[in-house]
Amino acid sequence: MGLVSVFGNDIDIFYNKLLDGQSGISPIDRFDASSFPTKFAVSGKKALENANLGSENLEKVDKQRVGVLVGSGMGGLTVFSDGVQALIEKGYRRITPFFIPYAITNMGSALLAIELGLMGPNYSISTACATSNYCFYAAANHIRRGEADIMVAGGTEAAIIPVGLGGFIACRALSQRNSDPMTASRPWDKERDGFVMGEGAGVLVMESLEHAMKRGAPIVAEYLGGAVTCDAYHMTDPRADGLGVSSCIEKALEDAGVAAEEVNYINAHATSTLVGDLAEVNALKKVFKDPKGIKMNATKSMIGHCLGAAGGLEAIATIKALNTGYVHPTINQFNLEPAVEFDTVANTKQQHEIHIGISNSFGFGGHNSVVVFAPFHE
Repeated sequence: MGLVSVFGNDIDIFYNKLLDGQSGISPIDRFDASSFPTKFAVSGKKALENANLGSENLEKVDKQRVGVLVGSGMGGLTVFSDGVQALIEKGYRRITPFFIPYAITNMGSALLAIELGLMGPNYSISTACATSNYCFYAAANHIRRGEADIMVAGGTEAAIIPVGLGGFIACRALSQRNSDPMTASRPWDKERDGFVMGEGAGVLVMESLEHAMKRGAPIVAEYLGGAVTCDAYHMTDPRADGLGVSSCIEKALEDAGVAAEEVNYINAHATSTLVGDLAEVNALKKVFKDPKGIKMNATKSMIGHCLGAAGGLEAIATIKALNTGYVHPTINQFNLEPAVEFDTVANTKQQHEIHIGISNSFGFGGHNSVVVFAPFHE
């Protein structure tokens, strides 16, 4: 696992701050000009080191069978914005030669491969806020089909620049609780008024069990399966009946070979939007008839919505919950919507032994993605 987050780049520190219920949300004080591939290479290399595939160990595996599948919802928004500005103000000759390479979403995956010589399947997927889970699902399938032994997979996003922020404001998707940013992201709370933008990257090293055992890899969890579906309904709103989401969860469980009754943890998409939060809950209730015993939390209550990177960071939170036996709280839970019948781990972490956990991510366009993780037992 590797990440870049509002809480820094160390996985244990990241999860401990989540367990403590700390909010990483604050007023925007600058516009970060770092282009996303640089950020991504950080988390990709950290993930490989974390998987005992640092420099000398990486040389021992067949690099033609190591792929990279890291997506982004927006691509290199900073370089795109700067390029348009240069064109308008100074003419085309002043556009940086990095404009195209850094604007296209696939370059994050490409740069890591170029730097480390990874020659396996390599591309990116862009399905808005569902991106990371789509990448995990596709990466796992390359391994299942025997096309790769190892896949570096996840998502990255750096969209907090004037045009990115302005665009989401125009979609009426963002919270306007400027007087109190730390409580602005409040999934399932009656007073929620939209999501809070975040940035970062979250990446997993996925590997076939046989290959991992052979090289003595530190296995942190088992990916059991996943699924992707489409609402086929609206550009930004989810289906109120939750059909696209409930069928996605059912297909993911089927792919994983587990029954709904075995799932006892849900890392929800729960962005803090009016319609989205309840549509997801409605879908969950269709699949999980008895919410008792299931803990469900919202990582976005603390780190905001990291768009294409959200599922990557949330997969890491899910795996840390499996490993530590503690699920992090959903903070800012002041007045819960009565329709939410699950235990949302309100405001304080809880001890919970997870048998099977799912992580949900849904994106504009009606893209739904669900992945299923379990503790690894030899």
